[in-house]
Amino acid sequence: MKQEFPTPPRAAEFSDQVTKRLQDVKSAGGTRETVTVDWNGQALHCEVIDCTISSVFHNPGTHRIRAQRSHDPSKDAVLAADPWTGGSQDYLQFLLQADPADPNRRDPDFDKLKESLDQFGQNDPGLITHHGILVNGNTRMAALRELGQQSMRVGVLPEWFTWDDINSVELALQLRRDHRRDYSYINRLLAMEEQAGLGRTPDAIAKDFRIRPSTYHQERWILATIREQISRSANGDVAGLRLVDFEDHQEKLKELHRAYEKLFAADPDRADVLKELRMAAIVMGFAKTDVRHIDEGFRDRYLSRTMPAGFSEPAGEQAAVAVPGLSGVTLPGASSAVSAARALNDKVLRAKAMAGASSGMASDQDRRRAQDVFQEAREAFDQAIDAAGRDARLKKRKQMAPARIADACADIDQSVVELVQARASRSLDEEALDEAVLKLRESLRKLAQQAGRGSSTPGDGVAWLIEAVALETSG
Repeated sequence: MKQEFPTPPRAAEFSDQVTKRLQDVKSAGGTRETVTVDWNGQALHCEVIDCTISSVFHNPGTHRIRAQRSHDPSKDAVLAADPWTGGSQDYLQFLLQADPADPNRRDPDFDKLKESLDQFGQNDPGLITHHGILVNGNTRMAALRELGQQSMRVGVLPEWFTWDDINSVELALQLRRDHRRDYSYINRLLAMEEQAGLGRTPDAIAKDFRIRPSTYHQERWILATIREQISRSANGDVAGLRLVDFEDHQEKLKELHRAYEKLFAADPDRADVLKELRMAAIVMGFAKTDVRHIDEGFRDRYLSRTMPAGFSEPAGEQAAVAVPGLSGVTLPGASSAVSAARALNDKVLRAKAMAGASSGMASDQDRRRAQDVFQEAREAFDQAIDAAGRDARLKKRKQMAPARIADACADIDQSVVELVQARASRSLDEEALDEAVLKLRESLRKLAQQAGRGSSTPGDGVAWLIEAVALETSG
């Protein structure tokens, strides 16, 4: 959601320096460099100056690393309390050069940016407030610092800018079509959530993000589902999973939403079972093609054979839930299938969170035990997915021949239309048509030979084909 931070230290002193440099630029004469930004639908022209890097602060509220801040909860807490200290700014510097999906790794795109700045210099100016907060260009400044550069070119926003204005400008700059480095997936979801928190309509937000309103609602569902999984993964003093843990699962989450919505319209309970089982597989890191094999019947048909007995707590039909404020009105509780799937997913979520907890949050023994539970569940899912995949491939092979014949029928129907049109325009190639029909006759003979094998009582269609070919051959 929207975040606001206190004024940085020495803000007044920095503002005086900026004002002086702006005056120097204006009095120097000649062509002045400006940068144009979109502020609430209006073009805002900002004068560009050279600014000492050591006097500028990374923006603690930047959307670029909003999700990654949870990588280290203790440092994130310090950052939220005092974003301008050396430790907080160092943490921002670290996250800006880290891989969005795994902050423990360095982002190759950051190194490419650093190499470009080293070879060609800074092409586009950044953007700062009068108080020295870098609104746009945080990653560039992180790279320039590593290169040992002392200054960077920045446009200066008006002195009266608020945090709402800062967030609006940053988002508008990021969503330009020609922007070279997109927000990571989770950070885009958080930016949409922030815009919704400001009271903007779904249609307006979708327009800004250049997506359809239906896609916007899908993204909000996905973020709500992720937050639910994080909440359920917490176990006592051990923190739950982090937003960044879902960074690489964009396509899997979108496919889950589509499958869930389609099934929910017919059977909400089966849709919930599907959601729980797929989310467990996503958390365990299965590939998109593997997750697709998990449907609402996956647990009964496959997983029940591979999952160890008693892995998840037995769950019966949940009691009806009373509706607050409506005396005597209740809603049915979750079915036993939903409860069992939820219990299984909860165990996977908590095991994943516990196994990844720091040594200060959980003992080595607890983490090893959680890792064993997680691995046990993953092996069971792996075997079940493999069995489901084999059945899917077998089913596809069984359906392949009928599907191809259906396609051939559609082609013949289209040929009838085109034959009529060709005769009407007197453009029909009679010889080519005759040759094609002869090939069709030969293909039908081969089809009849194979279709009649192994069946003493063929269906009407196959029986017709065999008889037709037999008559044609005898004639």
